[in-house]
Amino acid sequence: MPTCAVLSFRLGGTDGVSVVADTWIDALRGLGFDVVTVAGEGSVDRMVPDLAIGRWPDGRAGVEGPDAASDAEVEALTAEVADALADADLVVVENLGTIPMNLPAARAVARARAGRPTVWHHHDPSWQRARYADVDELPRDEPAWRHVAINDLTRDQLRARGIDAVTIRNGFDLDTPLGDRAAGRARVGLDDDELVVLHPVRAIERKQVPVAIALAEALGATYWLTGPAEEGYGPTLEAELEAARARGVRVLHAPGGPAPDMYAAADLVAFPSTWEGFGNPPVEAALHRRPAAVGHYPVADELRALGFRWFDPTEPEPIARWLAAPDEALLEANLTVARRHLSLGAMAAGLRALLDEAGWLP
Repeated sequence: MPTCAVLSFRLGGTDGVSVVADTWIDALRGLGFDVVTVAGEGSVDRMVPDLAIGRWPDGRAGVEGPDAASDAEVEALTAEVADALADADLVVVENLGTIPMNLPAARAVARARAGRPTVWHHHDPSWQRARYADVDELPRDEPAWRHVAINDLTRDQLRARGIDAVTIRNGFDLDTPLGDRAAGRARVGLDDDELVVLHPVRAIERKQVPVAIALAEALGATYWLTGPAEEGYGPTLEAELEAARARGVRVLHAPGGPAPDMYAAADLVAFPSTWEGFGNPPVEAALHRRPAAVGHYPVADELRALGFRWFDPTEPEPIARWLAAPDEALLEANLTVARRHLSLGAMAAGLRALLDEAGWLP
């Protein structure tokens, strides 16, 4: 059985890249590969610590500069990566060669995979983030490699930069059962009659925590944030949550537990982000039959074009009317769109087609 290694900064966690990587791992096994995971941190088969985010800091908020590591250090990491991937017939690189959160690692992986079968899975390239706008060396390309984007926007931007890519959208488990509302609420101390706005994200600036809080406040609802602060956002988050509490908003900052119960416990899913490479929570909300209020970031509009019907998070009045008299037709329509376009089967079929074209199927 051929071996496929899946490699990234971190794997096995709850961040979006790790979640999507898990679905690819299942699909690769279904296609006949033995899969091993390689990352700088997380729950993985092979740990290479220098692949982790921030391993080579240069003081620019996680952006890795040209002097963050010497060429000798990159060569040493190249050898370590090559050793970790020595038995791999195919390698899938999850975002590490896309966003410059560890440039020495990206350089080392590219060197280790020169001329070898490799799929570069691109979630959010540098030019889509203002703080990385001055970094233009990623992604790299070679004839032996294949490139996959998770949306058409990134695919087209890659092609405009001379890198041929295909779109394989994130896939979702259509058979996930609906959760237990009472159990989900009891787990985090929510009362049965509380109106709850769920914000199932890591707390970073682009997730727009203040907008989600304002929406909950306008609805007279509890604001529930499930993820930790990252990227230095902790002090800002604490100030925002304390200010909301001072205004009388009930704030809950706690993990959600099992996803089905978490969504069942909520009345509305807030997702007012200014940027996402994809944005899984609104799709998950559809599968768990919950309405969502979603920001107008570019890929959200691409998903809206598939047929999703989401509320505007800055307009609470239509949401309040819907919550007072829920229209099941909206929930059914969103569920149908998710089933039609974003199934695990559709994702696996796209991956199969890519590997077949490259001659890499087992």
